[in-house]
Amino acid sequence: MVEIISKKDGPRREDVAAKRLINENRSTIHRLADQISNGGFSRSRQLLKESRQEPKPDGLVFHFLDNSRTPEEPEPRLRRSPNGRVFVMDTKSGKQILFLGEVRERDALRYFALSTKKNGFISPVDEEIEHSLSDLDGVVIESPEVEEKMLDVIRKRLQVP
Repeated sequence: MVEIISKKDGPRREDVAAKRLINENRSTIHRLADQISNGGFSRSRQLLKESRQEPKPDGLVFHFLDNSRTPEEPEPRLRRSPNGRVFVMDTKSGKQILFLGEVRERDALRYFALSTKKNGFISPVDEEIEHSLSDLDGVVIESPEVEEKMLDVIRKRLQVP
């Protein structure tokens, strides 16, 4: 014959008695802990309780990083970056609105390349802008004055300051 001895379900009798004793004498235990620690026990419990609370927004500044704000009217401006990119940017946000092309150099010859698939750009300008600026594609830039005149022509055609 085989006897199977298994663990009893639930907590042990001794554990239940110890928990009951602690719960019945909790106020005395806290009072003694405060007396021994010179009030440090209660202070640490209070700090722990305060750290678990939600922060209160009194005088705090919150920055929301999502785009849920109402968009402001953009202030477009034509720019040429030091690396030769020609684009329209929003002066309020500093973001690029429209990429138009770049000033390229080949065999010591500088020229403007409009952002089209033919020129190898991944995201070309739309057909309306391509049509209005197509005659500037490949314009040779011999001096800074020629480059500034070309940028002025682009500004006038796109009506961008």
